Amino acid sequence: MTTGSPSISLVIAEAALELVPRELWGHPAVYKSARKRRKRPGEILLDRSLHHQAMQKLPSAHRRGRPDIVHIELLEALESPLARRNLIHVYIHTINDYAIFIKNNIRLPRNYNRFIGLIEQLFAEGQVPPGSEDPLMLVKPMNIRNLVNNIAQNANNCKVVAIDENGVQRKFRDIARDVATRECSIVLVKGFTNDTFSSAVLSIVDHIYTPITAVEPWLHVSRLLAHLEDLLGAS
Repeated sequence: MTTGSPSISLVIAEAALELVPRELWGHPAVYKSARKRRKRPGEILLDRSLHHQAMQKLPSAHRRGRPDIVHIELLEALESPLARRNLIHVYIHTINDYAIFIKNNIRLPRNYNRFIGLIEQLFAEGQVPPGSEDPLMLVKPMNIRNLVNNIAQNANNCKVVAIDENGVQRKFRDIARDVATRECSIVLVKGFTNDTFSSAVLSIVDHIYTPITAVEPWLHVSRLLAHLEDLLGAS
């Protein structure tokens, strides 16, 4: 990070990213997709496009099984000039309270199927590449509060901002200006759709902003980063 630039972290929070839970392993839809890939049911990611029928009675099913959202958001963030210049750092917090730490120099697969394979390897091995002394991705059990504390531990006066439906309405350029003018900001964006953040997330937030134009979560990322690039001279 360049001298004098703000510390900005982007957290994809409560991401719908998880391995198929044990209670669904015997469902025909899960068994079929696992067998097709020559894996065991517990080794594949839950994906609504494949496992919709199996997920019907799963708790909070509407918030789960959307690795495609995380894939798009990561591509938007990690391919941005901000990440390439180390002006932002990107993390994932999953719906099941795992934290994924990501190096900016990772070359994330653009192909969705390859991305799925990468994340499955990450959950199986705990890091990518497996056995590396300096992994590009690392996963640990960690709730959102502990992740935020981990990010903020070496920063002063770090503020946590959430982009959600139930906050103060702001244009994206105004949200970006608020983030860019603070010494340290941790921005939480949704890793799911059709719902709001849980009370566990909102309890650690200093400011909740609602975009004036309602858009999908991955567009929150692209629009926010585009304005930050202009403000920080990284475009």
